[in-house]
Amino acid sequence: MSQPNSRSVAPFRAVRPNTRVSYAIAAAALAGAVLVRYVFDPWMGDTLPLVTLFGAVAAAAWVGGMRAAALVTVLGYIVCSYLFIEPRGTVTFPNPGTLIGVLAYLFTCALIIGFGEMTRSAQRRASQQSELLRVTLHSIGDAVITTDVAGRVTYMNAVAEHLTGWTEADAVAHPLDDVFRIVNEDTRQPVENPATKALRQGVVVGLANHTVLIRKDGGDSPIDDSAAPIRDELGRISGCVLIFRDVSAQRRLQRDRAGQLLTARLLASIVESSDDAIVSKSLDGTIQSWNRGAERLFGYSAAEAIGRHISLVIPPDRIAEEDEIVANLKAGRRIDHFETERVRADGSRLLVSLTISPIKDDDGTVIGASKIVRDVTRQREAEQRERALLSESAAVNAKFQALVDQSTDFIGICDLNGVPFFINRAGLALVGLADLDQARHAPVKDFFFPEDQPRIVDEFYPSVLARGHGEVDVRFRNFKTGEARWMAYKVVTLPGADGQPMGFATVSQDMTERRQLEDNLRSLAADLSEADRRKNEFLAILAHELRNPLAPISNAARVLRLGGPADGIKSAAEVLERQVAQMSRLVDDLLDMSRISRGKIELRKQRVELRPIVEQAVESVRPIAESNGQELTVTLPSGAIVLDADPVRLAQVIGNLLNNACKFTDRGGQIRLTVTEEDGGAVIRVSDNGIGIAAENLPRLFEMFAQVDTSLERSRDGLGIGLTLVKTLVELHGGTVAVQSAGLGRGTEFIVRLPAAADRSAAAVPAAPAPKAPRRRRILIVDDSQDGAESLAMLLQIGGHETHVVHDGAEALVAAERIRPDVILLDIGLPKLNGYEVCSRIRQRPWGREVRLVALTGWGQEQDRHRSKAAGFNGHLVKPVDHDVLLKMMAE
Repeated sequence: MSQPNSRSVAPFRAVRPNTRVSYAIAAAALAGAVLVRYVFDPWMGDTLPLVTLFGAVAAAAWVGGMRAAALVTVLGYIVCSYLFIEPRGTVTFPNPGTLIGVLAYLFTCALIIGFGEMTRSAQRRASQQSELLRVTLHSIGDAVITTDVAGRVTYMNAVAEHLTGWTEADAVAHPLDDVFRIVNEDTRQPVENPATKALRQGVVVGLANHTVLIRKDGGDSPIDDSAAPIRDELGRISGCVLIFRDVSAQRRLQRDRAGQLLTARLLASIVESSDDAIVSKSLDGTIQSWNRGAERLFGYSAAEAIGRHISLVIPPDRIAEEDEIVANLKAGRRIDHFETERVRADGSRLLVSLTISPIKDDDGTVIGASKIVRDVTRQREAEQRERALLSESAAVNAKFQALVDQSTDFIGICDLNGVPFFINRAGLALVGLADLDQARHAPVKDFFFPEDQPRIVDEFYPSVLARGHGEVDVRFRNFKTGEARWMAYKVVTLPGADGQPMGFATVSQDMTERRQLEDNLRSLAADLSEADRRKNEFLAILAHELRNPLAPISNAARVLRLGGPADGIKSAAEVLERQVAQMSRLVDDLLDMSRISRGKIELRKQRVELRPIVEQAVESVRPIAESNGQELTVTLPSGAIVLDADPVRLAQVIGNLLNNACKFTDRGGQIRLTVTEEDGGAVIRVSDNGIGIAAENLPRLFEMFAQVDTSLERSRDGLGIGLTLVKTLVELHGGTVAVQSAGLGRGTEFIVRLPAAADRSAAAVPAAPAPKAPRRRRILIVDDSQDGAESLAMLLQIGGHETHVVHDGAEALVAAERIRPDVILLDIGLPKLNGYEVCSRIRQRPWGREVRLVALTGWGQEQDRHRSKAAGFNGHLVKPVDHDVLLKMMAE
């Protein structure tokens, strides 16, 4: 029996750490990082002066968030510049020799801060899901206790507190046997704790029948339910959950109903063994039943009397009494102790006392009469006692019949062969039978599903015959719909006159909803465990992928700082460009997956020819193939294939597949891209002779974060989202993507099918404009990052442009008014005035209407671009800016 919660449950919420504590921890991490670098300074010298700060930034991002981490980044650079960067003892701004290293340091710190925020967000979501499970367990009607693997209590809800008498605070860390003490109801002997068995065997365990819970105050309650092991993400048992409920009311109801069934059998025995004549008849006077007392009293056997008119035993001069009796019966009136004469088979008369009761159907209509006839000439006193007993028995029988008819439980009786001869109305409705006659043609075993029949018929029923009773959870089958209903199937044997079992009786309760709730709870726990496992796996892969570019970036920065031959500096710069591009691709892929999961990704379709898109994707991947010593072969059709597609997204699809092929093909391997036109559409095949894919991994290859190789020794990088992006983008174009592989070591082929455009005419391709001669521009750069602004100014100066740099919104307005620039490269997140406000105010000036304003920001989602356009910007570039795109924009 579920109990109300004894305390309210607050809605779950993410707990924000104390700001002072967070900043104190961040400061401690910074001090530790500087101290470590100082200790190793005799050996490291000028090498990697900032390397120990990355750990401090990560710690600050984790405990204090973005602001604390940014503070550590800036303060750490200042301290290390003072202590470890030549000339030591002073804080100097980066010079051209150290600028790239500082930029790499800042970019890496920014990535660490960003992914720290993502990790904190994921942790908060996991905490919310865990709190949701806790609130759910606290709110259900059954008692719930959880333990660790050693059997010590870790949690109990309010219902469990009520039933055990323990509070959760007192029970936590106690052995479960101290809190959950159970004994056998009959013997009062201790019963093995089901949680112990669940932990030992790793299976769901139900409590034994007739189990009693001993409360802390010594009271007891009958209970039932089950225990199940809790498994972690590796499938290991980490604890146990015990769900139980008070069944005191059910036990009392079972005892009451068993007593009522016994009373009904007693009444039947009394009728048959009574010395009185007990006769029933219809309203037209036809005899319908005739007991042995009637045979002895009147001298007619039941076979001779049943079916004949009641006038068989009425003297001719008393026939008129029958009409009066029938009139009273039709009026619903009972006739008590009516003394009259009746005639025996031998013609002799006897004085009798009649008790006549109307027999009514379910609608209350009188359909017959029941008579008790007693010879009052010899046993008047005995007749009075018997009449009182029968009257009481009739009342009990009526109450029993009303209880059976009104009960919502399944109540039924069958013989030892399993043939039903009684089922109440609720039971008939539950199994989809129209009436009792239809039930008599359905053996009891057919009430169960075929897979459950051997367990019930061959095991359960024999045990009931041996013990006299039994209980089991089993599914009843609805004969009409086939629907399954879980029932607590309680069965007792019915003894005959000789004391031997003559049949089975059951009073069973529908427990489908409770079973579903238990299944839902187990499913929720499994889902939370799987989500936690996938989160941990993704974070590990993400950390691995982010660390991979750091080593070459650090090495290249060191080469640039130390100087060296021109070829070495050029090579180092190329390494930096490649690794920064790799990290940018990781961020872009994560943002794309975020848009897809929120349904925010949109295609900008237009009628395009496929060949230029393929060539663009190939050119972006060819340097990777060449650096790997791989042979990239491209085969295109002679004719044009026209599609309705987003050219940028389609190039992303082809580029991802080619990148994937390069990644999983060994040095010197072969990669083939083939484009054909089949069935009126385009077919793009990307194949390689690389490491291949095992057959069991093919079905999950396109799942988000899927990794065929997740071992520590994995040599292929990636977050496992590239192919998910490919599948999503292809399906948004109305196409399909498939993969096939002959197995490990035998290569892989991806096949993309895209529908052709409805209008098959060639796509309109605008003529390329004639190249314009470079023109010197006056450019104002506004960015609160001094390194970013100065480095961008140097880049534009190399292109021949005049540059001016300011670092906040207010300075930007003053400088723009003074120098009247041709172009303003404006950051959005600025001190004093943000970029949107600066843009709006410049557009209000007469000279500001012709200025070309370009947003230069780290915010690159679609809504960010819409907002910058609405504010008056001419363009939107996302950091890190593609230098070729920026220089091209300046030349336009």
